[in-house]
Amino acid sequence: MADLQKTPLHAAHVAAGAKLVDFAGWHMPVQYQGILAEHRAVREGAGLFDVSHMGEIDFQGPGALAVVQGLVSNDVSKLVDGQALYTVTCLPSGGIVDDCIVYRRAADDLRIVVNASNIAKDAAHFREYADFAGGVDARGACEIVDRSPETALIAVQGPQARALCAKLGGENLLELGNFHFGPGELAGVPVVAARTGYTGEDGYELFVDAKDGGASASALWNALIEAGAAPCGLGARDTLRLEARLSLYGNDIDETTTPYEAGLGWVVKPKASDFIGREALLAQKREGVDRKLVGFVVEGKGTARGGWSVASGEGPDAPVLDETRYRVTSGAPAPTVGGSIGLAYVPATMSEPGTTLWLRSRHKTITAKIVKGPFYKRPQ
Repeated sequence: MADLQKTPLHAAHVAAGAKLVDFAGWHMPVQYQGILAEHRAVREGAGLFDVSHMGEIDFQGPGALAVVQGLVSNDVSKLVDGQALYTVTCLPSGGIVDDCIVYRRAADDLRIVVNASNIAKDAAHFREYADFAGGVDARGACEIVDRSPETALIAVQGPQARALCAKLGGENLLELGNFHFGPGELAGVPVVAARTGYTGEDGYELFVDAKDGGASASALWNALIEAGAAPCGLGARDTLRLEARLSLYGNDIDETTTPYEAGLGWVVKPKASDFIGREALLAQKREGVDRKLVGFVVEGKGTARGGWSVASGEGPDAPVLDETRYRVTSGAPAPTVGGSIGLAYVPATMSEPGTTLWLRSRHKTITAKIVKGPFYKRPQ
């Protein structure tokens, strides 16, 4: 494991006896006490995740806003200082380079948080298309800097997460609205707290300066655990995000899928700017998509895993569809809602809620029903 990258909190995971695995080139905890227990801790109380493997890329200078607006599909111009939004970045073909969150600190200072497996790719993509995206007025007026190595990121999620942070000195953070962020101090550690997350629950993602070798991040991590947050690994993170029907890059979306196919058309704002991929997406919207990412609930026993095939018609003996385009992308048991759930690309003609799907592995076929919306929504 010596060749794997380690977050500033790696020593804390080892000391706690976490089961560590290779995740996108990082040595990351997949579980501590068990996926089910950690999943329930987030749904019922407060769970703690090390997400320092995520990437932070800053855009600074008078052309920053114009450049970011031209790189992402959503409308960054509507953001005010201290506000964030979810979006995607695309290839000229419309394929998704990554899904990410844009944070506006000022018109000349924005940050994009990207997926761990895509940091180098995203940084190269941003630099390649920055001049085109920003237009003539922005050329040379925006510095793009990868701050990932000097940034730790801790997510505290669950119905008790915000109150727990308030007890550690973060009372001012209770004023943050959804998808807003601001400075604070928790257990004596300076943070920038964003009211965002990837679990379907409320909470914060806490940016911590890691230039001290991770001492501040470790102090905060330990303080949060002592205050009652349960450390959680990537296993629970995956079941939580799937119940909330949040896409995972590399599974449910990638450069071969478009926002309209993946059910992310709501983050595509063609009137906002001439962003990379805009023309291809406009054409696809006019013509209509021939496949869609759908959510399904397995009928009876069994779990359909990523990579399973989709049958072409009714019945277990029907031939499978083209597996490069139609397949299960995510699947797992759903601890909160019960049974097994998943996501799959199916022909648009088979995508209506209530439609029965036949999903097949090499040795097994199971049936599932397409459902609309997230599998789980937190109580309001």
